Amino acid sequence: MRHFPSATAIAFVLAAAGFAAPAAAQDAPAAPAAEDTGGLTEIIVTAQRREENLQDVPISITAVSGDKLDALGSGGQDVRALSARVPSLIVESSFGRTFPRFYIRGLGNTDFDFNASQPVSLVYDDVVLENPILKGFPVFDIDRVEVLRGPQGTLFGRNTPAGIVKFDSVKPSDEFSGYGRLSYGRFNAVNAQGAVGGPLGEQVALRLSAMYQRQDNYVDNVLPSGTTKDALEGFNEFALRLQGLIKPTDTLDILLTGQIRRLNGTARLFRANVFTRGQPGLNANFDRYRVSTDGKNEQRVNTGNASARITWDAGPVSFVSVTSYWDGDATSVGDVDGGFGANFLPPNLYGPGEIPFTAETRDSVPHLTQFTQELRLESNGDGPLSYQAGFFYFDEDLDIVSENYSTLGDPNNAVGGVNIVVSQSQQSKAYGVFGSLTYQLTDQLSVTGGIRYNDDKRRYQVIRSKDTQFPNFLQNPLGTVNRSVSDNNVTWDANIAYAATDDINLYARVARGYRAPSIQGRILFPPATATPLESGVTIGKSETITSYEAGIKSTVWDGRARFNLSGFLYDLNDAQLTAVGGGVNANRLINAKNVRGYGFELDAEIAPVDHLLLTAGLSYNHTEIRDPGLTTAACGATRVDTFPNVSNCTILDPIVVAAAPFSAAIVNIDGNSLPQSPRWIANWTAKYGVPVGDGEVYVFTDWSYRSKINFFLYESVEFQDRRQLEGGVRVGYKTDSYDLAAFVRNVTNDTSAVGGIDFNNLTGFVNEPRIWGVEAGFKF
Repeated sequence: MRHFPSATAIAFVLAAAGFAAPAAAQDAPAAPAAEDTGGLTEIIVTAQRREENLQDVPISITAVSGDKLDALGSGGQDVRALSARVPSLIVESSFGRTFPRFYIRGLGNTDFDFNASQPVSLVYDDVVLENPILKGFPVFDIDRVEVLRGPQGTLFGRNTPAGIVKFDSVKPSDEFSGYGRLSYGRFNAVNAQGAVGGPLGEQVALRLSAMYQRQDNYVDNVLPSGTTKDALEGFNEFALRLQGLIKPTDTLDILLTGQIRRLNGTARLFRANVFTRGQPGLNANFDRYRVSTDGKNEQRVNTGNASARITWDAGPVSFVSVTSYWDGDATSVGDVDGGFGANFLPPNLYGPGEIPFTAETRDSVPHLTQFTQELRLESNGDGPLSYQAGFFYFDEDLDIVSENYSTLGDPNNAVGGVNIVVSQSQQSKAYGVFGSLTYQLTDQLSVTGGIRYNDDKRRYQVIRSKDTQFPNFLQNPLGTVNRSVSDNNVTWDANIAYAATDDINLYARVARGYRAPSIQGRILFPPATATPLESGVTIGKSETITSYEAGIKSTVWDGRARFNLSGFLYDLNDAQLTAVGGGVNANRLINAKNVRGYGFELDAEIAPVDHLLLTAGLSYNHTEIRDPGLTTAACGATRVDTFPNVSNCTILDPIVVAAAPFSAAIVNIDGNSLPQSPRWIANWTAKYGVPVGDGEVYVFTDWSYRSKINFFLYESVEFQDRRQLEGGVRVGYKTDSYDLAAFVRNVTNDTSAVGGIDFNNLTGFVNEPRIWGVEAGFKF
């Protein structure tokens, strides 16, 4: 794998500059945490674009910071570490660190193409990150993470029907401060991050934040010609953020930000035939530390950003402008078949088993730019009426290149040749006009209403060609397809909040959300028939959601405990669903007439005695596709060792069209749950500290559980995972300035499939292994 030439220098600079302390030790407010008096600190969030106590916000929301965020980052985990650590939230990826996919209340998108539209929006420092390669930006020097569940279509706009994951970094201040953290762990993993900042004169403050992470390859590649030791799963990643806060006057703030990310490593490791036909769960062919694969495996991501946030306090109102420009490029190679060239190795030698034909693909983003501009007017003062209004503009230009490889040979492909090349070009523009107001009817009762007009346009072109020196084994004609979509929509929300007592708040909310129309044309392997190329390009028309929610937020036991409970019901109409895979290894967009979801979420924190803090989260999500005529392809190619041919997996749905040789069966998916949508998610943490000297010796543990998930729209015995239970432990000594700790992540070494590939074999990929290490840090 490739390494950053300056890796040692970066780690040295971070350590020498004092960058070695935990996130909880940053100068940002930590929450939740137990105060010396035994009570819980107030949690401040910006879910409604203004600072508020979480207990007063009439939305189902969870904030993550302090010890929990610190523990999740131990060992260099990326944003996927949040999965199941928050009620109703799942994060997964078939691209590893490059391309996270978020799901809230069961709503997400399993599409693995680089133009995938997701119903969960990721907002980083007030800027929406639309493209998947931007959503993987590292989490470092973070004040807090907020997960807003349910449609957020008024203040945050397009493509938020499921909710938002919101990151807020620590900002420059007029006090000189900093933090740092340096850890070393299993697989020679290094995680170094930190920040330093303070005033530069009377009107300027700066903050410089940096992060460097690396990990050795630790998976052996068992090839027919011998074993390649430590060949896969390593990476190097570096990210930097520089912020400057300029205050020309007492009423004007200008925050300028520049940040970059550089990632080099190996791509997600696909493991062929780790499922056994007719049986659930990983089989004896699976070994976490060994694999047999013949394809290339590499991954690179480069992204950069420049932004400006200007706030002018004009007395009764404030004017806010947020301008942001992102660009990036990426490439990732996946051996989709999991090891065609090692086909003959028996399972007891970690051979991949039967693989009918090769599939090795490279997906690249040679060019991505995203420009956003938001203008807001916000009311000031403590009167009964508060309001916001604004305008939002979005402009994205995206190019994607997908290539089909055959590194070590296939009867249909020449050795080392590129057989099919697909180039996609997409231009997206959108704008929105919005307003929201809250009126305090009495000291206890308030109402809020908001509305937003959305306008979206997208132009798309796909060109499919082949390397002419090799035969074209597909029968489809090659050529160019152009498509365009547009739509406009009105989204809104309304809620009522009632303070029953000083410590108990009740609320009810109804909201309407919207996802813009999408186009998909990853046509490397369209159906091998004489159909037009256009049949491989699919359009998902706009989806709309109406969500009903009610909840209670309570602080009890003299401030020692908080319990927040919400229940919800939603109807998603014209739901955009992605039919992933099948025998063509493509993503096809389909619309379901309706998806019904309902459930509840519970967040709890309690400090039963001094120096002990317990937290827990629990959610139940029921999702159901409701469309009697909706069908999709299932189980990829058929087996070639049987006669007559049968499907490559055990289908549980009604079969509409039986599988033919090398063609998937067509099944009805009415009544199925959504993919990557577990019924139950639970998480809990405990921290106990014993005062020693100027600090405390502490033990912190965090656990997460999710129940059964299906990987695709259809249901089968094989493409699922029954449950996942992961835990972490952190033990250390902490003072106001220093923290020394040892940690273990995935302490029970839980081994769970987190996704599958439906193409020509029973291929899957798994969660991260157990890791351990030590960490040292301080703040100033």
